[in-house]
Amino acid sequence: MKATQFALPDQNGEVHKLIYYHGKWVVLYFYPKDDTPGCTKEACSFRDSHELLENRGVVVLGVSRDSVQSHKEFADKYNLNFPLLSDASAEVAIAYGAWADDQFDGQPGVLRKTFLINPLGKIVKEYADVDPVTHADQIMLDLEALGNTS
Repeated sequence: MKATQFALPDQNGEVHKLIYYHGKWVVLYFYPKDDTPGCTKEACSFRDSHELLENRGVVVLGVSRDSVQSHKEFADKYNLNFPLLSDASAEVAIAYGAWADDQFDGQPGVLRKTFLINPLGKIVKEYADVDPVTHADQIMLDLEALGNTS
């Protein structure tokens, strides 16, 4: 399935479009909220695996509804070394099926969901049940299984 295109600002206000990463592997991960326990563990897991992923030509993009300013504070606090994209309208989360109308005690919100997108812009793996602590390791194993062993 072809990945849905988007244009979203990161924690520094720089706009990222999926098309900018054509020719690279992309880990597009959606998470509920900045600076919450599970989301922090997941972000730090990607931070700690960043060099290994980057050496394989993989780009990590985190997405939540939080503001650019919230992303900036979160990224600075935990020395995150990848873009956190602000999807304030939830348009991208909805397009990717990473949205639930009753996520938090009946309130709508972003689901913890990840998509592995190949260099041709196709979704090759969807992760709906994510363990924030081991997720980056799981993606590394799947990249190897998909032939990305650079």
